[in-house]
Amino acid sequence: MKETKIMITKEQKQKIIKEYGGSEKNTGDTSVQIAILTYEINDLSKHFKINKKDLHSKRGFIAKIEKRKKLLTYLKSENFNKYKDTIQKLGLRK
Repeated sequence: MKETKIMITKEQKQKIIKEYGGSEKNTGDTSVQIAILTYEINDLSKHFKINKKDLHSKRGFIAKIEKRKKLLTYLKSENFNKYKDTIQKLGLRK
Protein backbone atom coordinates (compact mmCIF):
# COMPACT_ATOMS: atom_id res chain seq x y z
CA MET A 1 0.00 0.00 0.00
CA LYS A 2 1.27 3.47 -0.82
CA GLU A 3 1.91 5.86 2.05
CA THR A 4 0.12 9.20 1.68
CA LYS A 5 0.43 12.48 3.55
CA ILE A 6 -2.96 13.31 5.02
CA MET A 7 -2.38 16.21 7.40
CA ILE A 8 -1.23 19.70 6.57
CA THR A 9 2.01 20.80 8.23
CA LYS A 10 2.33 23.55 10.83
CA GLU A 11 4.04 25.79 8.28
CA GLN A 12 1.21 25.34 5.79
CA LYS A 13 -1.35 26.04 8.52
CA GLN A 14 0.46 29.23 9.59
CA LYS A 15 0.56 30.39 5.96
CA ILE A 16 -3.20 29.78 5.62
CA ILE A 17 -3.91 31.61 8.89
CA LYS A 18 -1.84 34.61 7.80
CA GLU A 19 -3.44 34.71 4.34
CA TYR A 20 -7.07 34.44 5.45
CA GLY A 21 -6.91 35.94 8.95
CA GLY A 22 -4.54 38.84 8.43
CA SER A 23 -2.13 37.83 11.22
CA GLU A 24 -0.70 34.61 12.70
CA LYS A 25 -2.79 34.96 15.85
CA ASN A 26 -6.20 35.31 14.18
CA THR A 27 -7.00 31.58 14.20
CA GLY A 28 -10.62 31.91 15.30
CA ASP A 29 -11.76 33.87 12.28
CA THR A 30 -14.45 32.04 10.33
CA SER A 31 -12.60 32.50 7.02
CA VAL A 32 -9.46 30.94 8.52
CA GLN A 33 -11.39 27.94 9.83
CA ILE A 34 -13.07 27.44 6.45
CA ALA A 35 -9.73 27.68 4.64
CA ILE A 36 -8.03 25.14 6.94
CA LEU A 37 -10.95 22.73 6.57
CA THR A 38 -10.85 23.15 2.79
CA TYR A 39 -7.15 22.28 2.61
CA GLU A 40 -7.71 19.25 4.88
CA ILE A 41 -10.66 18.12 2.75
CA ASN A 42 -8.57 18.42 -0.42
CA ASP A 43 -5.77 16.34 1.16
CA LEU A 44 -8.22 13.68 2.29
CA SER A 45 -9.89 13.49 -1.13
CA LYS A 46 -6.47 12.70 -2.66
CA HIS A 47 -6.05 10.00 0.00
CA PHE A 48 -9.41 8.43 -0.90
CA LYS A 49 -8.51 8.25 -4.59
CA ILE A 50 -5.66 5.94 -3.63
CA ASN A 51 -7.30 4.15 -0.67
CA LYS A 52 -10.84 3.46 -1.82
CA LYS A 53 -11.71 1.09 1.05
CA ASP A 54 -10.68 3.40 3.90
CA LEU A 55 -14.17 3.79 5.35
CA HIS A 56 -12.94 4.64 8.83
CA SER A 57 -11.32 7.89 7.67
CA LYS A 58 -14.31 8.70 5.50
CA ARG A 59 -16.39 9.36 8.63
CA GLY A 60 -14.01 12.16 9.69
CA PHE A 61 -13.92 13.41 6.12
CA ILE A 62 -17.71 13.79 6.04
CA ALA A 63 -17.63 15.53 9.44
CA LYS A 64 -15.12 18.08 8.08
CA ILE A 65 -17.35 18.73 5.07
CA GLU A 66 -20.40 19.28 7.31
CA LYS A 67 -18.48 21.62 9.62
CA ARG A 68 -17.26 23.67 6.65
CA LYS A 69 -20.82 23.82 5.33
CA LYS A 70 -22.11 25.16 8.67
CA LEU A 71 -19.30 27.73 8.88
CA LEU A 72 -20.03 28.91 5.32
CA THR A 73 -23.72 29.34 6.17
CA TYR A 74 -22.78 31.32 9.29
CA LEU A 75 -20.33 33.54 7.40
CA LYS A 76 -22.90 34.15 4.65
CA SER A 77 -25.45 35.36 7.19
CA GLU A 78 -22.98 37.51 9.17
CA ASN A 79 -20.77 39.09 6.49
CA PHE A 80 -21.79 38.44 2.89
CA ASN A 81 -18.86 40.31 1.32
CA LYS A 82 -16.32 38.30 3.32
CA TYR A 83 -18.22 35.14 2.38
CA LYS A 84 -17.96 36.00 -1.33
CA ASP A 85 -14.24 36.77 -1.02
CA THR A 86 -13.57 33.54 0.88
CA ILE A 87 -15.33 31.23 -1.57
CA GLN A 88 -13.68 33.01 -4.50
CA LYS A 89 -10.16 32.66 -2.98
CA LEU A 90 -10.71 28.99 -2.16
CA GLY A 91 -12.36 28.18 -5.49
CA LEU A 92 -15.54 26.87 -3.91
CA ARG A 93 -18.83 26.86 -5.78
CA LYS A 94 -19.30 28.81 -9.02
